[in-house]
Order: sequence, then C-alpha cells, then structure tokens
Amino acid sequence: MKMAWSNTLLQIHIKSPSIPSLHFPHTLPKSSPFLLNPNPINPIPRSLRMQFLHRPNAVPLVSRAMDIIQSSPPTWQSAVLSNLLIFVVGTPLLVAGLSLSGICAAFLLGTLTWRAFGSPGFLLVASYFVIGTAVTKVKMAQKEAQGIAEKRKGRRGPGSVIGSSAAGCVCAVLTIYGVGGEAFTRLWQLGFIASFCTKLSDTVSSEIGKAYGKTTYLVTNFQIVPRGTEGAVSVEGTVAGLLASMLLATIGCLLGEINVPEVLICVIASQIANLGESIIGAAFQGKEGFRWLNNDAVNVINISIGCILAVLMQQLLQNWQM
Repeated sequence: MKMAWSNTLLQIHIKSPSIPSLHFPHTLPKSSPFLLNPNPINPIPRSLRMQFLHRPNAVPLVSRAMDIIQSSPPTWQSAVLSNLLIFVVGTPLLVAGLSLSGICAAFLLGTLTWRAFGSPGFLLVASYFVIGTAVTKVKMAQKEAQGIAEKRKGRRGPGSVIGSSAAGCVCAVLTIYGVGGEAFTRLWQLGFIASFCTKLSDTVSSEIGKAYGKTTYLVTNFQIVPRGTEGAVSVEGTVAGLLASMLLATIGCLLGEINVPEVLICVIASQIANLGESIIGAAFQGKEGFRWLNNDAVNVINISIGCILAVLMQQLLQNWQM
C-alpha cells in the first residue's frame, strides 16, 4: 500500500508542468537612474556630490588648522587663524559693539593679544569687551534723550579701540620680543591686565553713573553738575566701576594670568588711575588750550597710569619681600 502511494506521488511530480525560470540581469544598465541616485524623486545636486568627493582632502586641512591654533607657545599663524575663526563666529556680537573700522582695529588687537598671551589673554580681552558693550547699552534710550549717550548707539570706532588698548598693546609687544628677559615677562602681563581693568572700571562707572547716578559732582571742587559732564563722578558709578575692576581681575586670576595679590594690585591701580582721569577731565578737558584732549587721548593717559602703577606696585612688593 505504501509502495503504491509513493509511485502515485512520483507520477504526479513527473507529470507536473515545468515553471519557466525568470532571468534577471546581473547588472543594471549604465543609464539606470537607480545607479546614479537611489531616490530619483530628489536628485543629488552636483555641488553636494563634488563636496562629498573632496571630503577626504578636507580632513587633513582641518587637522592642520587645529594644530596651528593649538600651537604652544603661540605663533603669528595661530594668532591670525584663531582670531579669524572667533571673529567669524562672533560677528553678531562684534557688530553690536563696534563699527566696521572698529572691528578691524579689534582684530589687530586680538591677534597681538593671542600672540603675546595666548588664549587666556584673549579671553580676558573678550570678557572686557562683552561687559563693556553690555553696560553701554544700559538705559540707552534715556541717555540718548538726555544727549549723553555714546555715539552710534555705543558702537565704538577704531579711535576708541586703540585708545582703550594702547597700554595693553605696548605690554603685548614687550612680551612678544622678550624685552627685559624672563624676569620682566610677568610684569608686562600684569600691566596688560591692569590696563584693561582700568578701562573697564572707567567705562562701567561712566555708563552706570549716567544711567543711575542720583548726584554727580566734579571731583576737583565737589560742585554738583549734570550727568555726563566730563570729570563728573557719582557714588553709584564709582561702586559699579570698582566691582567691574574686581570682576575682570578675578577673571584674569582664574585664567592663570595673575595671582591673588596681583588681583588686588590691579584693582587699586585701576581706581587710582580713574581718579586721575576724573581730575584731568574736570580740570582740563574741553578747556581753552586743551581742545586736543578728547576722550580717546584721555583713555590713553588713563590706562597708561593704571598699567604703570600696577608694574611699580609689583616691583615695590617684590623688593619689600626680599
């Protein structure tokens, strides 16, 4: 019975009609759209295809650029490349605080700073710029209505940039060329930071005084004068300027640029320099025979005093410890 059933199945299998085999090409035609793009609805742009083809060549270039930026000690190449990258990324902030020519001047300052003091020095100057720009915008409408606001809504030009950084640039050049040798490098670095602490303190005290000062008076004779008068000071502005110098000096300490005693030196030097700047403004600025003494010139004098005072105080401290 089993044998008969098996023979029946074999006969059915043999008599079954054969199914014709399907033949598929081993390769697609060269003109097939699927070969060029698996998604023919959205064709790949030629620019993207070329970018993909050249991507392997971009990897060594990026690696090389990163090596240059991380150069230690900093080089002119690393300074220029780093500043170029940062300025491109930070364009919105730069435009808010600087004119076009001011941005060019700031680029030169940033390059010089990076070459002399590396990324910590650059971050210190960037902190100064951000804080100074922010405080300049405080109550801008009120200042404009009173006629005491900075020109161009607080956007600084090249004169302001150079005037605010002249002493710092001198310290940077002295550091780059090793003037005075290893022993003086620390002094130039201290002078650099003290100059920016001085300028930030001056900017903050002036802008906060114009915005919130209840009573402003001349430091030479204590005569009460309107807000924005050259050489005028206020309690609110003075306190704000002191805190600003402490903040920037602390940032310099956290970045490893100065130590704690030098933070105190920067703060003291900046306050003495700002007092001198107020005296110069009240006694000479705008007076007959001193028309040349504009804000940019006073800025140079102010930050130079702060820088020199900090260096002298550090020297005296070192001699006293010896």
